[in-house]
Parts: sequence; structure tokens; C-alpha cells
Amino acid sequence: MAERNLDFDKVINRKNTDCIKYDFAQTFGMPEDVLPFWVADMDFEVSSYIEDALAARVRHGIFGYSDCSAHYFNAVQGWMKKHHNWEPQEEWLIKTPGIVFALAMAVKAYTRQGDGVLIQPPVYHPFSKVVTDNGRRVVENPLYLGEDNRYHIDFADFEQKIIAEKIRLFFLCNPHNPVGRVWTKEELTRLGDICVKHNVVVVSDEIHHDFIWSGVHEVFTNIKKEYEEISMTCTSPSKTFNIAGLQISNIFIPNSTLRRKFQRELDAAGTSHVGVMGLTACEAAYKNGGEWYQAMCAYVRDNIAFVKQYVEERLAGVTMIETEGTYLVWLDFRATGLSAEELDRRIIHEAKLWLDSGEIFGDSGKGFQRINAACPRSVLKEGLQRLRVVVQ
Repeated sequence: MAERNLDFDKVINRKNTDCIKYDFAQTFGMPEDVLPFWVADMDFEVSSYIEDALAARVRHGIFGYSDCSAHYFNAVQGWMKKHHNWEPQEEWLIKTPGIVFALAMAVKAYTRQGDGVLIQPPVYHPFSKVVTDNGRRVVENPLYLGEDNRYHIDFADFEQKIIAEKIRLFFLCNPHNPVGRVWTKEELTRLGDICVKHNVVVVSDEIHHDFIWSGVHEVFTNIKKEYEEISMTCTSPSKTFNIAGLQISNIFIPNSTLRRKFQRELDAAGTSHVGVMGLTACEAAYKNGGEWYQAMCAYVRDNIAFVKQYVEERLAGVTMIETEGTYLVWLDFRATGLSAEELDRRIIHEAKLWLDSGEIFGDSGKGFQRINAACPRSVLKEGLQRLRVVVQ
């Protein structure tokens, strides 16, 4: 059976499908007619192998409580070994209905009320939300934008914050959303050694690990054996294969004590099983979705190059930050002279676009916008053309 869904230029109408990206503009305070590039899912059909596996499961007609067997784990492990040179062990695996849920459970498992949790803004905004919603404090180690048009880590500040704030938990975004960094082995080792030294648990969100355009993705826990003792690695097929709505994530915790603490919080939350459709889709994706994945990556890579060229040639005052990983592009509008408020107003009400305003990722994101490049080229081109109104 050959892969059928390889036409990424195909524009699919997602309206009236209860799609958050397209159907809930007014719910989120946006005009009804905005063109959305905000939420991080793709506008592409999934692999036909996933479609067929789900269809076969539906035809069975019974949807009772389900769990996975060895063939599920073998598919997950096989993907990690082939694409990331990592062989996680089966006993490390805990399945959750999404990574953000896992982050919240980690906050509960590894910290107490009032503790600080370290993050590196500008960063995926649920990082801070799950901290504050659970009665903990956000402690920031801000990334800084270098002259090389890439973000960097202030390691001295990182360690100082850990000591001063008595940090016991650090959320690592690897690769980093929204700034697009693919952290090097050297950078991750410096972070890891500091965390080992001060007994800090590292929760590494690696959901974008299959979108690497420059460099190599390093699985944090796989760099040194001692990192296994302090880390929790969050993975999911949801970004890679566009199945976020099926709510399946694979969390790996090598340290048995940390794993028991995490499992205890899942039990306390009343979570014991994930959905059968998520399990089915995940296994099919990792076993048979390789051709679709490779073709999709080639298309998205070209989309990102298209954005870069368009910005450089036609959007005066806008700079595209170098995108080493993810399908999310980080645009710097500060040189336009527009305030963050005026920038948002023009984008929403004049350009009729729905992007992610940079300040939701932290104060250091003001003046930036995040745009999703995982869509048909024609849609992306229309969005960029609309942006010209903002900077004229």
C-alpha cells in the first residue's frame, strides 16, 4: 500500500469542523474573517496510513477501555532510535493525554506550593501558566538575541537563579518554541551539569524534535547517563503527524523514584487510560508514516525559506529570526517603530491576520510575532501579502 496524502499544496476547508484554529475566532476575541496562523497544528491531511488505521479501528465498532501492548512501544522506540539515536526503555514510559497536562503533573510531583519553577522566555506560554495555576512561582532565565540572529542562554544567570530561588524544577524547551533554536550538545551539557550539581529536575519538552532544519536534535536525557537520574522527556506524535486532537503523548522517566511521584499525581487526577484512537494513530504513524513525514518536512522547509525571502525582500523593518527547528517562524517587528499594541491592532484589524503576539511568550517577546508555516504555500503567501499592510 502506497502513501496517498502527499499533496501539501491542497487547500482543505477546515471551517465548521470544530477546529480551534478556524472556528473559534470570535470566542477568542478576534474578528470572524481573520486568516489564522496562530495555533501550532498543520493544515495538511495526515498520512493515509493513519487514516486507514483509524478507519479500521472504527469499523471494529467497539470502543471499550484500552491500553497498549508491546507492538505500540516497539513502534515508538523504533522511531526514537532511527530518528534520534535514542533507545528509551519500556518501563520508563507513561502515556498522558497531552504534554501540557504532563507539565502540570510534573509541577505537582516535583515541587511544593510557593516553590519557583525555572523557564527560559520568550517561551511556549503554557509553561508559565501551569506553574502559576498550581500555586508555584515563575522564575525566569531570559534568552538573549545575539548579533548572529540567534537566541542564546545566559548560563551565569541560569545558575544564579537556581541558587537564589532554590529551584528544584526546570522546564527546558528543546527545540525551543517560539525562537526556533536547536540547542547544541555543548549548550545542553552546560545546562545539564548545572542541574545535576544543584539537584534540579529537568522536564524536557521535545515535542518539536522531528522538525530540525539546522544542526542535530540532542535528546537531553541521552547526553549523559547521570541526566537520566534528573530528567523527564516529553514526546508526542501530535506535532510530527498533525494529530493533536487525538490527545496522546509519550513521557519517559528513567529514574524510578521520579516516575513513581509522577504516576502518583496522575492517579490523584483520576487519569488511568488514554484514548484508543490516539494509541492507534500513534502506532500507525511511527510504523508507517515515514514517507509522509519526509515529504512534509521537505515542503515545510521550503515554506520557511519562502518566508525568509519574502520578509527580506518585501517587509521593511521586519527581521526573521533564524529558524533552526520547529515549523514556527519568529518575526521581529521592533525596527518598524510600532508599539506592541499598535502592531497587534494593525495585524488583526487591517491585515486581517491571526498570529501569536510575541508578548504572550513573555515580556521579552514584545515587538515579535509567531507565524505557523505548516500550511499550503498559497495560504502562506496570502498571509505574507497581508502583512505588507502592517509595515507600509
